[in-house]
Amino acid sequence: MTSLSSLVLRNAQLCADILPGFGGALSRLDWIGGAAPVPVLRPYAGGDAAPRPNQLACFPLVPWSNRMAGGFSYGGERYDIAPNREGDSFPIHGEGWQRPWTVAFQSASQVLLMLERRDGVPFSYRASLDYALRGNALVVTLEVINTGALALPFGLGLHPWMPRSAGTTLQAAARSVWMAGADRLPSHAEAIPQAWSFDRERVLPDGLIDNVFEGWDGQARIHWPESGLNLAIAADSGYYIVYAPAGGDFFCFEPVDHLINAHNMAGGPVRHGLTMLAPGQRLRRIFSFAVT
Repeated sequence: MTSLSSLVLRNAQLCADILPGFGGALSRLDWIGGAAPVPVLRPYAGGDAAPRPNQLACFPLVPWSNRMAGGFSYGGERYDIAPNREGDSFPIHGEGWQRPWTVAFQSASQVLLMLERRDGVPFSYRASLDYALRGNALVVTLEVINTGALALPFGLGLHPWMPRSAGTTLQAAARSVWMAGADRLPSHAEAIPQAWSFDRERVLPDGLIDNVFEGWDGQARIHWPESGLNLAIAADSGYYIVYAPAGGDFFCFEPVDHLINAHNMAGGPVRHGLTMLAPGQRLRRIFSFAVT
């Protein structure tokens, strides 16, 4: 990734900065409908320095989300995938977040980015990432087409980073939460403990959360009492991941369509949210971030 050149989308209510050359990521999303801009995603604060993806406001997850236990087996074949982040034992977040995307279309309020991975192993694909400002909402459409010769399980998601204060609340109903083992991979599902029960609006707890929630209804709401703003998140996905480090000034609410390490979980990848794509088939997910 060599270019820090950004694209700016703007309407009367929102302003988004996008870095095609750095994973097609958002570097910021601000509400500009009031007297002064207010960040609704954590902005990149590094100036012109080349960012690490984890410093950015949001990046795409394709062709899978979060950690995978070193690869997977399917159809009698084993596909090994090397770790792709320093300090992590497993490959994480797919590939799209670490590759430059190209601009296919741009207007004042919309940009379409493309990523070609026809040489990918085992995943060969073409991905598109559409950012569009529509009134008070940023709508993100992420799509992948299997361009390989094999049917394989694919998954999609987004990895947004939100500002966090002592009073920040989250509401996102789910059925269960997966607990993780020492390897940080899901070990078993449990009933959601009271401190993590976001069926109703709740302040984020003081301790660490780094877990995937299952049975999500696809609707979430974040509230910042200091600014009075709300962020309504909608996604056609049945899982979300919350990463909230103890004492942090940010947290992540990641809408995803599959369980962490779904490729290797008992019952098979489709049972845990992944979509089997035959050659030429496509998978599309739509995510909306509306500010009120």
